[in-house]
Amino acid sequence: MTMPVDEGPATPQRLVLVLPTTAEFDSRTYRIASSAVRRGHQVTVLARWAPGLARDELHPAGYRILRIPVSAVDGLPLPASVRRAIAARRASRPGRTDGPAQPTTASSDGRARKPSRVSLDARFRRGWAAAIRMAAIVLEVRSQTHASLAVDPGADIYHAMAYMGIPVALDLVRRSGGRVVYDARDIYVDANNLARLPGPIRRILARRERGWARRSDAVVTVNHPYAEVMAVRWDLPLPLIVMNCAYRRAPVDPPARRFHEQLGLDQATAVILYQGGLSAHRGIEQLMDAIGSVPNAILVLLGYGRLEATYRTRAADPAAAGRVHVLPAVPPTELLDWVAAADVVAMPIQPSTLNHRLTTPNKLFEALAVGVPVVASDLPGMAGVVRETGCGLLVDPTDPAAIAAAIREILEAPPAVRRGYRERALAAADSSYNWESQAERLFGRYAELTGSPW
Repeated sequence: MTMPVDEGPATPQRLVLVLPTTAEFDSRTYRIASSAVRRGHQVTVLARWAPGLARDELHPAGYRILRIPVSAVDGLPLPASVRRAIAARRASRPGRTDGPAQPTTASSDGRARKPSRVSLDARFRRGWAAAIRMAAIVLEVRSQTHASLAVDPGADIYHAMAYMGIPVALDLVRRSGGRVVYDARDIYVDANNLARLPGPIRRILARRERGWARRSDAVVTVNHPYAEVMAVRWDLPLPLIVMNCAYRRAPVDPPARRFHEQLGLDQATAVILYQGGLSAHRGIEQLMDAIGSVPNAILVLLGYGRLEATYRTRAADPAAAGRVHVLPAVPPTELLDWVAAADVVAMPIQPSTLNHRLTTPNKLFEALAVGVPVVASDLPGMAGVVRETGCGLLVDPTDPAAIAAAIREILEAPPAVRRGYRERALAAADSSYNWESQAERLFGRYAELTGSPW
């Protein structure tokens, strides 16, 4: 039962956001934290530390970021001296030299052989690697929980990001009090990394996440399709939908040509932008294949991720003819200025998982906020927003030729058509797809949980 909330200005309260990342490039965390500060609340972000980052940082928006060293070794239930010895030994080990698993071979008459000892060993190694990854998740969460307890400032609301943030927040609340909001930003067991784990391990993680969600005081997610899946799987009321929209901003016309300045481009060259995670199944490979069929245009990948080195190598290949550029991620406070400098924002996310089929990516709303037309996957999650707003074109994301054709259609459209994309996108962002309206929903739920206005 929710408590009635008195009308009136916000009552200063304490908010702690718990992240399983460094918080450098997390736009959702930035928007929640900065808007809470603007309302007069005390905000702390408990994040993970990485080399080169401050352990204790005051963000320009007015909230504090405390970064904690996290490692699987620190999560082991062993004395500190033993954990230090293990960590030192691991650090001194040379790099692994194991080669790739050998492929299955065929007999001389062309018939497939029975599985060899090598292939069975490869299967065992894959299963063992998956088990190690699951153990690492558990130990990293345990490590972050222990370290967070030492610096936790206490809060009225603990807002936990992702399936590796919610167990930490639940433990903090158990020790310190407060209420917990689980921000389930993806359908995690059906997302890239976990979707590749063996079924038994995924089922274990699914049960754990269901328990965490049911122990939370509120569950939040980013779109209606995700909410429907979560409600069924977790046997809960429909989670609150708080979309990943950007702040409203006054349109700049014409926008600064940041990419042209950074890369020394001719002003007539069009910039096709992909921004976000540099990882598999995001449509990046398809965009790289497509850009060669788009005259007088380049593809810019703006972001970071585990495949960044791979994409940089491909971009540097003479076969790419200088048509692909990889630039480092920028902070959320600068991102929209870079997005506004593009001619098209492309997001051909692949239909490889349920999570991808239902996604409404940040980059879609960021493009809306600055009036840049999009080329997006014709998938159930994002297609409805694109059709409703008229902000761009939908394509088969698996087909580079279709992606290239859609990009050309936008770039070659008459000026009036291009203006139409821009005006419709800006109107949609101003009327409904903006962070200000989404924040009202979130802070309304916070108020229900604490009994005081946020």
